[in-house]
Amino acid sequence: MPLNVSKRRPLVAQSEIRNMTIECARVSGVNLAQGVCDLPVPEPVLKGAEEAMRAGANIYTRFDGLPRLRAAVAAKQRAYTGMEVDPDGQVVVSCGATGAFYSACLALLDEGDEVLVFEPYYGYHIVTMASLGIKPVYVTLEPPDWGFAAEDLERAVTAKTRAIVLNTPSNPVGKVFEREELALIADFAESHDLFVFTDEIYEHFVFDGRTHIAPATLPGMARRTITISGLSKVFAITGWRLGYAICDPEWALAIGHFSDLVYVCAPAPLQIGAAKGLEELGPDYYRGVSDEHQTKRDLFCDTLRAVGLSPHIPAGAYYALADVTRLPGRTAKQRALYLLERTGVACVPGSAFYSGPEGETLARFCFAKEMDVLEDAMRRLKGLE
Repeated sequence: MPLNVSKRRPLVAQSEIRNMTIECARVSGVNLAQGVCDLPVPEPVLKGAEEAMRAGANIYTRFDGLPRLRAAVAAKQRAYTGMEVDPDGQVVVSCGATGAFYSACLALLDEGDEVLVFEPYYGYHIVTMASLGIKPVYVTLEPPDWGFAAEDLERAVTAKTRAIVLNTPSNPVGKVFEREELALIADFAESHDLFVFTDEIYEHFVFDGRTHIAPATLPGMARRTITISGLSKVFAITGWRLGYAICDPEWALAIGHFSDLVYVCAPAPLQIGAAKGLEELGPDYYRGVSDEHQTKRDLFCDTLRAVGLSPHIPAGAYYALADVTRLPGRTAKQRALYLLERTGVACVPGSAFYSGPEGETLARFCFAKEMDVLEDAMRRLKGLE
């Protein structure tokens, strides 16, 4: 007699991002599907981790992370967003930003709650909530500016709504929410007494003179905002799994306890490497990251445009959504697989980022690659001309 599995089991499957990565490996292609930043890891980060290992920092840390890293995170927030953060009560170091989001959901939301999510969305947010019995309710952003109105939020809210998820700069579309939009969200959250979970992992990837604004810095937002970010992208250490949540001490304690339950702690020597990077790398480093990716964005989007895959030009992050309707196939997945077979370039079907059919005409490409890899991908794509 077969054993029964959890009712959660059907809710969680391998993401299309990883599916396309596997398909790409099968044909030895160029992987523009997975969001792995190919920048070199900064020397202070590597050196700090190595020195920590050799010095014996290889045991468990406190549940909310090492004091040195929490202090460095707080100092960076003050310098780049103006947030005043107490490192001893408001910062929780976690196993990646996804770990911080999962722990925050466990700590602050209940089964049956509803959460508003802007789409196109990041799939891990959706699957995390679904696995916990939390219902995502979608507010669809409309191209070309990916805007929304207060009425869109009011139509989506119900008596069960407990929070909003906000990703800025966003994956997959690269939207950088402007101050006026954040003020609208703040007013809405206050009027309905909602938490705001913000995923700001791409905060240093902003283009064309834009500025990342931390939603927690808006009036009245400090207590209700759970600011989530990490070091994976900006230091190119996605495999180190270092993220953090910043919030009111009451929420931070609960989030930290759930993070401890699920993950125990983030890797101790890697925390020290990240802290050293935050301490020693200044504005020139972060500006260089942004400028380098803006250059890659422009080159790659020019290529997409030239081969008839019209891109939505991202304002931040390092992905481009493109119209792939010129490719054969009825669905985004069929078109993505055709592109992979024809050119050896892997992308992610746009359907992975929508709850409805809007994504079937789109695909997401990651341009955060070493220049020779990106140039190879662009050469391959030009075979479509």
